[in-house]
Amino acid sequence: MNIQIPEFSLVVLVGAAGCGKSSFAKKHFRATEILSSDFFRGMITDDENDITASKDAFDLLYQAAVQRLKRRKLTVIDATNVKKDRRKPLLQLAERYSCTPVAVVLHFPEEICLERNRERAYRTVPADVIRKMTENLRQSLHTLKDEGFKEVFILSSPEEADQVTIERR
Repeated sequence: MNIQIPEFSLVVLVGAAGCGKSSFAKKHFRATEILSSDFFRGMITDDENDITASKDAFDLLYQAAVQRLKRRKLTVIDATNVKKDRRKPLLQLAERYSCTPVAVVLHFPEEICLERNRERAYRTVPADVIRKMTENLRQSLHTLKDEGFKEVFILSSPEEADQVTIERR
């Protein structure tokens, strides 16, 4: 699949923990373009897994996004973003800076996310949390355009994600 995105866009990765959002981002975008909630948690606490720092981490992530968007830089948000209330402030930023909001959804079977999560050496998420994330994602799939995303790309398997090419226009 060839995904075409505007050069000035806010790309919001959407998917349950363990689906490969961070790997996808690293493969297709410059490190400077990627704003990761895990990175900002680590910046604050020296531990990307410290969820007690999530509010502060997202505050920093949004501040960094504002600075990039003010400069008309493509910005990629690497967080689960499986709930509408988490996507809403990102869509508001895209509107505020007149950039195109793009959702790239890694909608893989729950079993794949659970297996990948178990294989992680650095961090695992409780299985019940991943199950809830996949359910939230399922409920969101058909509302992303209505929420305000101008372009939505849904990848249904790791193989499909591996074959993606991204073209900037």
